[in-house]
Amino acid sequence: MDRQSIFDWVKNEYGTEPEYLWEDTPDFAVLRNPSGKWFGLIMNLSRRKFGIDSDEMVDVINLKADPMLIESLVEEPGFYRAYHMNKRLWISVLLDDSVPDVTIKGLIEDSYSRTKK
Repeated sequence: MDRQSIFDWVKNEYGTEPEYLWEDTPDFAVLRNPSGKWFGLIMNLSRRKFGIDSDEMVDVINLKADPMLIESLVEEPGFYRAYHMNKRLWISVLLDDSVPDVTIKGLIEDSYSRTKK
């Protein structure tokens, strides 16, 4: 999935539109549920931020997830401990086709439900 596919899907599923909160990072988009809590953050970062020897930029989504699931996912391609968020409760997923769309959608659904009141 790419960022636009995610935006289209969360709009259809939850009525959520991306919010761009920071002038200095205009490509960073927050996804909120109706309670105002973030369930996703999409960023454009250097692969180097994830220990990959490349300056190529990649879209990434941070999602809230079960800590036990995070421990197993970070062993798989495309998953990393959350960039710039609580690494025990959030995971970063590369949006470079290394993770199947169905997996990303399932993680988004889980994150949405974990952040709902």
